[in-house]
Amino acid sequence: MATTPRRGLAIGILLFASFMDLLDVTIVQVALPSIGADLGASEAQLEWIVSGYMLAFAVALITGGRLGDLFGRRRIFLVGVAGFTIASAAAAFAWSGDALVVTRIAQGLFAALMVPQLLASVQALFSPKERAPMYGLIGGVSGLAAVLGPVLGGWLVDADLWGLGWRTVFLINIPVGIAIFVLAARFVPETRSPRPMRLDLVGVALLSAVVLAFMVPLVEGQSLGWPAWLWLPVAVGAVLLAVFVGYERRRMHRDGSALLPMPLFGDRGFSAGIVTQAAFQGSLNAFTLPFIIYLQVGLGFDALTAGLNLLAFSLGALVGTGVVIPLVGRVGKYLVTAGAVILAAGVLWVFAVVAETGADFTGWAAVWPMLLSGLGLALLIIPLVDVALATVPVADAGAASGAYSTFQQLGAAAGVAVSTTVFFSVVGDDWSREHVLTALQASVWVSVAGFAIAALASLLLPSRRRVRAHLEEARRLAEADVDAEAVEPTPVA
Repeated sequence: MATTPRRGLAIGILLFASFMDLLDVTIVQVALPSIGADLGASEAQLEWIVSGYMLAFAVALITGGRLGDLFGRRRIFLVGVAGFTIASAAAAFAWSGDALVVTRIAQGLFAALMVPQLLASVQALFSPKERAPMYGLIGGVSGLAAVLGPVLGGWLVDADLWGLGWRTVFLINIPVGIAIFVLAARFVPETRSPRPMRLDLVGVALLSAVVLAFMVPLVEGQSLGWPAWLWLPVAVGAVLLAVFVGYERRRMHRDGSALLPMPLFGDRGFSAGIVTQAAFQGSLNAFTLPFIIYLQVGLGFDALTAGLNLLAFSLGALVGTGVVIPLVGRVGKYLVTAGAVILAAGVLWVFAVVAETGADFTGWAAVWPMLLSGLGLALLIIPLVDVALATVPVADAGAASGAYSTFQQLGAAAGVAVSTTVFFSVVGDDWSREHVLTALQASVWVSVAGFAIAALASLLLPSRRRVRAHLEEARRLAEADVDAEAVEPTPVA
């Protein structure tokens, strides 16, 4: 195991880049109404601005990690940071909705080179016993990004620095990206895997084609008037999905380097966790984005005030984290089920407050349901991965985690696409407050349905006994310093 000096500094630099990526997801949602008004972007373009980033990140995530294993994690990280920074500058100067969509997709692709190097470097630079605090720090930073994203995005849009308006939410990445690049080049050690898996570029191409075949009709259907021929790409997508599954099985049998390890999906707990993760992420985005649009367009809130309305939700999640962690070993999967139910109840409560107060709604009116929703988020998200991986062999934990991250992003993008399609379909050409509220209600029911799916899927997760057995196995391997995912750093001059 590495004894590289300044390991903490190196991880801090990588962690800050991950923070920039997480911030970029939430910060754009608050700026979306301003972007649409300034660029004259269509409803479909607004959806692609959000979901295009997530989809690009999802399909390239595992490949980005494997490139780091092959060619050096610092090298690939620097390529990712440089590309993300340049793409952010291009996004800031986008002249149309289509141009912004393209730059957002580029941001997602480069983020997929940048982000996976964090966890891989933690495994390379720290012993198994030392990693738990690092993982806790990563979780804390994720929560901080969720809190700061809407607030910072709202402040930047409203401050209208140098008359640039929404463009500053992308420009802020430039000095940050340059600083991260310089620091990483100086202080992050080069590591790579001695046993890297091969790239599965065919798998990436097939998965990308499948995702686009299903997403394009969903996002573009409203603007096209739902013509019958939209079913053609859906049918093609179903065929490509079958081809993708068959190819991945053959690739796994041949050299074990498939993009998605199909044998893992035969594990009920793993599959249930995938469904729970994707449904939960989709449901969360299915509520937050239409809610932000309603606050700004329906009620006339400025971007900062709209962002502050999500602050109680994020704070509830942060407070709930301390409550949930001690309960994971004693309650197990039922925490996930309770979290999904509480999230659904919290979202319905928020909407009830919004509907009751009408034009007089203020953020203070929804503080309690937002806090409740945040608690539900903590109940669901903290135990989910550990419980879902309880029946997965420790040696396959890395591949399983990569698959989870991929489906997390795919679920989030699908949630944005479904809920905003429903929202804009209901709104039509009538943007009065009452009609926008009706559209928000439709999106809320999409979100609640997703949380219900997550709750039902969570009941199929492994029991507490299986979780304890998994943790015991991991502990024994750690004590023996035998960890399937641990890699020795290879110094590079």
